[in-house]
Amino acid sequence: MAGQAPLPSDPFPHNQVPPLEDYNLYAADPVLQQEVRRAGADWHEPALMRQGAEYGAAATLQAAEDANRHPPELHTHSRTGERIDLVRFHPAWHTMMAMARRNGIANLPFFDDRPSAWAARAASHMLHCQTESGSSCPTTMTHAAIPVLRRNPALYAVLEPLLASTGHDPADRPLAGKRSVTVGMGMTERQGGSDLRSNLTEAVPAGSGEWGDEVRITGHKWFFSAPMSDGHLVLARCGDDGLGCYFMPRWQPDGRRNAIHIQRLKDKVGNRSNSSAEVEFQGAWAVRVGEPGRGIAHLIDMASLTRLDCALSSAGFIRQALVQALHHARHRRAFGRRLVEQPLMAAVLADLAVESEAATLLAMDLAARHPGTDPLDRAWCRLLVPAAKFWICKRAVALSAEAMEVLGGNGYVEGGPLARLYREAPVNSIWEGSGNVMCLDVLRALQRHPAESAAVLQQLAQAVAGAPAVAATCGALQQLLGSPPAEGLEPMARLLTQRLVLLAQAALLLQHGRPATAAAFIDSRFGTEWGAVVGTFCQPAGRSALLEEAVNL
Repeated sequence: MAGQAPLPSDPFPHNQVPPLEDYNLYAADPVLQQEVRRAGADWHEPALMRQGAEYGAAATLQAAEDANRHPPELHTHSRTGERIDLVRFHPAWHTMMAMARRNGIANLPFFDDRPSAWAARAASHMLHCQTESGSSCPTTMTHAAIPVLRRNPALYAVLEPLLASTGHDPADRPLAGKRSVTVGMGMTERQGGSDLRSNLTEAVPAGSGEWGDEVRITGHKWFFSAPMSDGHLVLARCGDDGLGCYFMPRWQPDGRRNAIHIQRLKDKVGNRSNSSAEVEFQGAWAVRVGEPGRGIAHLIDMASLTRLDCALSSAGFIRQALVQALHHARHRRAFGRRLVEQPLMAAVLADLAVESEAATLLAMDLAARHPGTDPLDRAWCRLLVPAAKFWICKRAVALSAEAMEVLGGNGYVEGGPLARLYREAPVNSIWEGSGNVMCLDVLRALQRHPAESAAVLQQLAQAVAGAPAVAATCGALQQLLGSPPAEGLEPMARLLTQRLVLLAQAALLLQHGRPATAAAFIDSRFGTEWGAVVGTFCQPAGRSALLEEAVNL
């Protein structure tokens, strides 16, 4: 039309920030690259480069959004009235599940003899969770179930090729017709939650078959994770034997549907792409896995892996919060300057970068130590996996909110990148044991294994000896833990766990981190003013270099 101004060539002419897409999550993350190489998993880097590009692709980001915009739907009965207990998913869910399976997140360390396969798989898990976390739930449970299922050799012989598969098979059919399987877990009940010894679900012996001791299970589970999994490891009480661990498939070996009745799907705050259900068992068929009466112990073994995955996932959340906030601040202008050039905003972003590096170092270090036969590595994992799960998951909740604030109003809308991350973050603090449970586990490890715990603290003391403020905190912690009575420490369990994690992160940063990050971490986290809000440490030295190196975009 005559006289109309031409359209601007810039697609974002109004100081709006272009969406961050078609970038490589792994190539942009120098800290994760360093940790992969430090663990000896550089053989996996070509795969991680491919995965990083895949997870940052616009099509993948859209699939992740679609999977959460269109949550799973429960169909309890067929149109002819038959009980089917079927959960239907949007196709995007299967896209993300197939990606996770193809990238080895469900099984890699159990079918690759290299110890560094644990760190390789952990890096893939961190990348996946930055894009879509709901699909990581059944994936990580399948991974963690493998060592438990090996306790029943006859059953495992059937499941092994299906667990080893790198393909995703969404078909709802008996195991004999499957190309791969996913495995979930059913532990908590309505009346007990984390108090598993109060469980009432009952297993009644039903003879012995080719897979061992068979039972019929009646009862319920209040949170049944991923009910469309091909089987679940379920906790149930079997007479005088006490609580046992049982493998309960969706389909019985004779080809009939198992009596697992889905009552409803949970309407969750986040993690919406993944289905979590309340279920009832009406004499459901199952087979025992492991020793009678050792069900809690066996499933806690499984939980030790899923807890580590919670820490890795939340380290990924923190990383993604930093990436989105820094991307926005590098493009958005206010008061005549880009946000990243403004000193107070730079302080906030630098704090996010420090936290991200510290979280990644600790989570990846624990993953790399996991397969080790060194008693000190085992002691590290026993003490620091629950501590890291407590702390990193808590920090992810706070820092996703800070990153959202960096984006202002654009961060607080559902179409933006941070809304889903913000809703997703709390689940890792709750799933597989709440914060209090984790801190009590740390205290229990200190009390039951005093010699090994003392060795861990001594190693930390050696690592931080050159940093007086950190060394003083370490000495005070050693003195506190050496003072009876131990039971008097329970009210202090959160404070004790926080100090332990910060010490471990400081030690790792001093040994393996960038000097600017280590200095900022120690000056802030071991200073008297730290803790209330992000961005309160004021030293400008090294801040711009820290931000330039944090995200390579």
